[in-house]
Amino acid sequence: MRALLLGLVILGLLLGIGLDKGWWSVPPAWNPWAPLRVAAPVTPVTRWKLARLEDDPQACRAVLAAVPDAQLRYTVLADHTPVAGCPLTDVLRLHRAGVAFDDSFIASCPLAVSWLLYERHRLQPLAREVFDQPVVAVEHVGSFACRNIYGREQGRRSDHAAAAALDVSAFRLGDGRRVSVRRDWGDERPDGRFLRRAQRGACGLFGTVLGPDYNAAHAGHFHLGLRGTGVCR
Repeated sequence: MRALLLGLVILGLLLGIGLDKGWWSVPPAWNPWAPLRVAAPVTPVTRWKLARLEDDPQACRAVLAAVPDAQLRYTVLADHTPVAGCPLTDVLRLHRAGVAFDDSFIASCPLAVSWLLYERHRLQPLAREVFDQPVVAVEHVGSFACRNIYGREQGRRSDHAAAAALDVSAFRLGDGRRVSVRRDWGDERPDGRFLRRAQRGACGLFGTVLGPDYNAAHAGHFHLGLRGTGVCR
């Protein structure tokens, strides 16, 4: 057994070194060491690449810089502490992506990248499948809030305290139709089916995805947070 484990470790090391040195070719979307690109297909290693961006601000900014201007507008913000106890580093103000937002919001760079991936590879294909038209605008109830989870006095900080989560409340389609999480979640018609699939589609691109079925606090929005290892409820 020890010999088998040692062999697997050696094989893994050789594989990693080979990919890093370019000894053999692997499609960039499948290569864990290749830079993340928003336009590239989502693969099982995409979430790992996203996690690496949290510790590499320069690489994260490079991902955003590669997105065409027509698909992204943001303002880089200096590191600052808007509320005592909640310093913000490597953040930006996201004005619009491929969709418009009802209000700009502060986002960590990795949150912005996760949103772009979700919008391109999950949200828009789903909208075209269900409604035969794109989502053109997204409504939200905020990203930054200096608080602990659920607003408790004790406990760990929420992702919102680092602008690393976005709470999405509604989607507006190309024909003006509005699909609301609070109103339409339980609907068995296309609006409700779209919302449930839109929530599930975010899983894997965000660390924690919570919706109305999780608890009453999320009855009116999807929580899309970076922290976590695939919580999807």
